[in-house]
Amino acid sequence: MATLSINRIRKSYGALDVLHGIDVDLEDGGFLVLLGPSGCGKSTLLNIIAGLDEPSAGDIAIAGRSVTALPPKDRNIAMVFQSYALYPTMSVERNIGFGLEMRGVPEQQRKAEIRKAAEMLQIGHLLDRLPANLSGGQRQRVAMGRAIVRNPDLFLFDEPLSNLDAKLRVEMRTEIKRLHERLGTSIVYVTHDQIEAMTLATKVAVMKGGYVQQLADPRTIYERPANMFVAGFIGSPAMNFIRGKLLSDSAGARFTSEGVIVSLGGPGGANGTRECVLGVRPEELKVVEMEDASLEGVIDVVEPTGPDTMVTAIVGNQAVIARAEPRFQGRRGDQIRFRVDPSSINLFDAKTEARIDVGDASLIRPIHENGFS
Repeated sequence: MATLSINRIRKSYGALDVLHGIDVDLEDGGFLVLLGPSGCGKSTLLNIIAGLDEPSAGDIAIAGRSVTALPPKDRNIAMVFQSYALYPTMSVERNIGFGLEMRGVPEQQRKAEIRKAAEMLQIGHLLDRLPANLSGGQRQRVAMGRAIVRNPDLFLFDEPLSNLDAKLRVEMRTEIKRLHERLGTSIVYVTHDQIEAMTLATKVAVMKGGYVQQLADPRTIYERPANMFVAGFIGSPAMNFIRGKLLSDSAGARFTSEGVIVSLGGPGGANGTRECVLGVRPEELKVVEMEDASLEGVIDVVEPTGPDTMVTAIVGNQAVIARAEPRFQGRRGDQIRFRVDPSSINLFDAKTEARIDVGDASLIRPIHENGFS
């Protein structure tokens, strides 16, 4: 059974449409990440799930029951905010257990739940402290503890790590993943950080302009993005995009551009061509000598990072980035050649930016339609 069902959710503020008919289901025990840039609608959708905002149309169901008309307190959810939202004059123990206290849970049971959550989050030794005496990471653990003791059907996380420094973000990301594995409770998590999405999610909804661009598991999102927006948003450095043509003749299909020719194999067929964009991730570009080269160009920038070296090269009139070996010795101005495995590339329509599959014969237009001979 789905823990969460988001059905045709729309949200408008006057004439401004913010969400355009969102449909997402989250399985019991799943981890859904709403991922996208600022203004894409992900926080608005989270607030609608929480009951902090009302949809203009559509329905939200949690644990099999519609909650669209219910206030937040009756939805059996727990929310972790970006700002921690701790009571400054209360101890860690009271902050964690305050919701239970307000619900009239007996003190002995309340203390047992607080201690269990605190030990799980490794903050048992901090229960007597005030929030002002805690680090950012410890405050976020307290906020998570307050959510855990509610034993909800669904956890909601609103960019919980954005206030932390880089090292603490990594540590807290690990804590959240460990927490999900221990509790098995479904989580909806909002972020603009694609690393958080890839490491935490069982399912990612990539959003742009109030639409879900793609809903899939992280591996599918990374390897088979639905369009150029998804492809460019996921991955660091971002996917390379090279504009060119997809050609088909008796020798098979191939992508060509200035300084680029990638054979896509397949049986020979009718002659045809199509304007398209080749997408290839930096780690898929292998530096080679003359033989078997798919791309060739001139080195523009070399950036050693320690575990590898990022190489920016000008191929034709387009810049591409490759992730080379740590001891790469090339310099600016040197010729460079790359080989790419055809199975690792993505192709996108030049106009719609949607993903295309070479195996579909209808995707190759007859040459005479485009004026080629």
